[in-house]
Amino acid sequence: QKTVATVSLAVDLPQHYKGTHMSRFVEVLNSHGSCLDVREINLIPQELLKRLDAQRAHVTFQFPFFLSKQAPVSGGVGLVDYEVRFEIESTREGHTDFVLTVLVPVATLCPCSKAISDRGAHNQRGLVTYSIRSTSPIWIEDLLALVERSASCELYSLLKRTDEKFVTEKAYDNPVFVEDLVRNVASRSRAHDTITWYRVEAENFESIHNHNAYALIESKE
Repeated sequence: QKTVATVSLAVDLPQHYKGTHMSRFVEVLNSHGSCLDVREINLIPQELLKRLDAQRAHVTFQFPFFLSKQAPVSGGVGLVDYEVRFEIESTREGHTDFVLTVLVPVATLCPCSKAISDRGAHNQRGLVTYSIRSTSPIWIEDLLALVERSASCELYSLLKRTDEKFVTEKAYDNPVFVEDLVRNVASRSRAHDTITWYRVEAENFESIHNHNAYALIESKE
């Protein structure tokens, strides 16, 4: 899949340097041509270390990622957009750190509202920001699915009436507080064979409160 990215490049300057050579950042980025492969991104911070005589280099790529999803009942297909972030940090000693982050919109339904209401329960969209380190590459699609399974229901771009009925009832049968949402993601992260570190943030854009609900959980290094 091809996409576009917002790119951030930075280095830790030696203390005796007054400033950095800004043009060299652009030169390093452009030296890879007009299309960067995911396997080449790790080369950029290493090149920055050499070109700018730095001790540490930081590179961030954030880009939209589109996934084709079928509606749960009608089977209609539509694209859902997510945000993905690659963060790479390299040191002159040869250490490279890679953090993969996905921003996943989900649906949540309030367990308290369900318990006290005779009819219905308030529900809303939420946004999960999920960051991981792993011992081997993990497909972006797998991380998106892990988060969506942890919510009351996943989101779709195309829904017919039969699909709306399905997702509404699925959310009602699977209520989660924002705290439950991050716990669910954390539990699945701990059970994953290759994930060594995770950080999960969730924000619910509350439908009946004049505030949002937020929760965060992070594993130890």
